[in-house]
Amino acid sequence: MISDQNFYRSLVTKSLNNQPLPKEDCQAILQSADIELLALLHSAYQVRKRFHGNDVEVHIINNIQNGLCPEDCHYCAQARNSQSAIEDYPLKNEDEILKDAKQAYESGAFRYCMVSSGRGPSEKRVDQLSDLIRKIKSLYPIEVCVSAGLMNYDAAKKLKDAGLDRLNHNLNTSEANYPNICTTHTFQDRLKTLLSARRAGLEICSGMITGMGETADDVIQIALKLRELRAKSIPINFLVPIEGNLLTQPKNLTPQYCLRILCLFRFLNPTAEIRMAAGREGHLRSLEVMGLYAANSLFLDGYLNTKGSKTARTLRMIKDAGFTIKSEMNIDTLLTNLDDKSNEFQIDDTHEYMKTLHDLRPHLENSKAPTH
Repeated sequence: MISDQNFYRSLVTKSLNNQPLPKEDCQAILQSADIELLALLHSAYQVRKRFHGNDVEVHIINNIQNGLCPEDCHYCAQARNSQSAIEDYPLKNEDEILKDAKQAYESGAFRYCMVSSGRGPSEKRVDQLSDLIRKIKSLYPIEVCVSAGLMNYDAAKKLKDAGLDRLNHNLNTSEANYPNICTTHTFQDRLKTLLSARRAGLEICSGMITGMGETADDVIQIALKLRELRAKSIPINFLVPIEGNLLTQPKNLTPQYCLRILCLFRFLNPTAEIRMAAGREGHLRSLEVMGLYAANSLFLDGYLNTKGSKTARTLRMIKDAGFTIKSEMNIDTLLTNLDDKSNEFQIDDTHEYMKTLHDLRPHLENSKAPTH
């Protein structure tokens, strides 16, 4: 019985021993009305704490090339068939990218993620990326991740030799559901890229986008596939409704369901870095901070084409919940440098919290006090 605490203890025991969960347990985590959310989060936190303590890895994305993509990924503002109002630009120049890396490091980022649109990098682009990686690693003690589309072993090996730590290539959804979200490449194409990266000695970063019409079984399948691939980093994105995309209406994403997904990925991938990625602010809403009890990573300063929470708000959320950031930078120093005001008493981001006469007597004509 799910109401029995033995169920939750079983989840923890299996996960700490890196044992897969029975499919019926996975389905219950995502769908059962009998699940006690706090008990589920507490169980996920026990696993998270064993392998990651109370650290939160902060990542910053640099969209080094925007748009100009031949692929038709239905969720992406950079897709060839998207009518979103983005500004296309070719690869940023080296000086701009290095300045972005400096800013990321000084913002407390543990990892700097360079993302380049397109089907995959040419030899020339791989050489450019390799040169950038060497320079960044020589300047700043920061982990570097690259996401540049489909890639073969030779390209991945060249980036590894340049000092790249991780290659990102999200599987995004299950193999069965993949034709519903993209037609210009396949699930297998993406899988080959990840296998090439692993063969080259790179850590794998790969995750999914939820809210694209997938079933609970699709979510379970992708979590198990990433377990099979031994993915070191798993970003969980929640579909952002970008006007102009083919997929604009997130489906079945409630705050509680988003938390259930994070917990499932934690149990099935106990040692992996689970990241609350794009869309966390809009879909987890008031329960956002609770996601940190399953996830141990998030993005700072927005995503590829969409904004995120203000830096100070995100860092304050981490600190207030008793977590800290995995960084050479001290979180209190960062908040001080940001001239952070979020520690002050506010309601709805304002210091104006005293009720007026109109608030107190809304039905009094003109809100004027009676004369005596």
